[in-house]
Order: sequence, then C-alpha cells, then structure tokens
Amino acid sequence: MTPRWGPGSGHGWDQGAGTLVDLTRHTGSRGDELVSLIKMLIAAAEPLAGRFNGAGKAAFDRFKEHSDQITADLKGHLNRVNTAQAGLENAFGGGDHEMADGAARKMAGAIFDGSKFRSA
Repeated sequence: MTPRWGPGSGHGWDQGAGTLVDLTRHTGSRGDELVSLIKMLIAAAEPLAGRFNGAGKAAFDRFKEHSDQITADLKGHLNRVNTAQAGLENAFGGGDHEMADGAARKMAGAIFDGSKFRSA
C-alpha cells in the first residue's frame, strides 16, 4: 500500500484540509498501544532476568525498576506531540479561513470591467 503522504508516496506531503485531523486522531489512539507494547516487552524479557551477570544484570534491573516511569514519560511525550498536532490544525485551519475571507473581501471591492477582452 502506498502511503497518502510523505516519503514513498510520490506526492510529497499531503497538505489537504483533513491531513492534520487524521494525524491527530491516529496519534491520539497510539498512547495506550505504546503502553501495552512496553508492558509486553517487559513481560517478554522477564524470563531472561536470571541469565544476566555483572553490568548486563545491573542495566536490566535498572530498566525494570524504572519501567513504569519510562512508560509514563513516553506516553506523556506522545500526548504532547498529539496536543501540538491539534494546535497546528487550529492554526492552519484559522489561516486558511482568514486567507479565504481576505480574498473574498478583495474580490468584492475589485472592479473587473477593465479586464474584459473585446475584439475590434
């Protein structure tokens, strides 16, 4: 499947009106998925706990000890990315409306009679 936007799409970046809305919606639902995947990683690594020695064991123990904080930090950062995406949508959407309103005001005040093509 070819992506709608980005590298490999052949179209550059999709700048459509719904792009940021879609991105925000998809990113917003990924926080719980990320937490679940981290918990699965920790559970999958549990059988290895007794096989480490020395620095490897210390690193593994530190990871397990801080896994809740690591999970919370990653989810928090993803939530901030999602908040930024929503802010971008608001800014771009507002700019789009302002540009359309400005163009409509300019066109309403323009005199187009001088630009008519006439044949002699």
